[in-house]
Amino acid sequence: MGRLDGKVAIVTGAARGTGESTARLFVEEGARVVLGDVLDDPCEAVARELGSAAAFQHLDVTSEASWRAAVEATMERFGTVDVLVNNAGVLLMAAIEDTALEDFERVVRVNQTGTFLGIKSVAGAMKAARRGSIVNIASIDGLTAKNGLVAYASSKWAVRGITRVAALELGKFGVRVNAVCPEAGSTAMIAPYVPAGVDLEKAVSFSQPHLAPQRHRASAEKIRDVAKMVVFLASEDSASCTGADFTVDGGNLAGSVVRGTPGS
Repeated sequence: MGRLDGKVAIVTGAARGTGESTARLFVEEGARVVLGDVLDDPCEAVARELGSAAAFQHLDVTSEASWRAAVEATMERFGTVDVLVNNAGVLLMAAIEDTALEDFERVVRVNQTGTFLGIKSVAGAMKAARRGSIVNIASIDGLTAKNGLVAYASSKWAVRGITRVAALELGKFGVRVNAVCPEAGSTAMIAPYVPAGVDLEKAVSFSQPHLAPQRHRASAEKIRDVAKMVVFLASEDSASCTGADFTVDGGNLAGSVVRGTPGS
């Protein structure tokens, strides 16, 4: 018996990274999954590999019409929508003064507006069924911030706010809404910002400073940890969880170790 037996999920940004890993784990746990992305060929390939429990759907999360089509296709194929994973996202790294308005707005449209539209689009079906779980992928950059991430951090802080409002509005219908705040993400998103000649896997291997055994795990393994948290929140194991942030960050936000002092 899988933890998601009988559930039907929509996972956005499912062509690669966290979305792909989540879709794969959902199927392993017994769910039927609609994989949505604008990267048609790779996403369709993943869905095809997963077999009859999966289906590909072109989904531009910034388009209300595209969302409507995705929900309709899911209902037609599988009969219901029990879980939504708002994972699709884009990254921009630039100083505030170097961030063009159109680039800032592009990040907000995908990361923030896409999350809003996803929730709006599945709310009717979930309310009618009196059940559902919505999992929004935020970031540790939605809990703190780094220089160069004005657009990305803004959008991820907003995802956490959207999560709370949705949890308050939909809870009376049996719908839970939570946010996952990972440190690990798709290396494809980070790659354009890594200097030439730097090994991308080595660069991300030191991103969990307080978990020495974790440092040299591949990024795909860390992403699977995020997917495991999403499975928990999609399942009945998390029946008492809503309107909350779940951090998967290897201790990044725990604080700093001062070398040479007791306990270091």
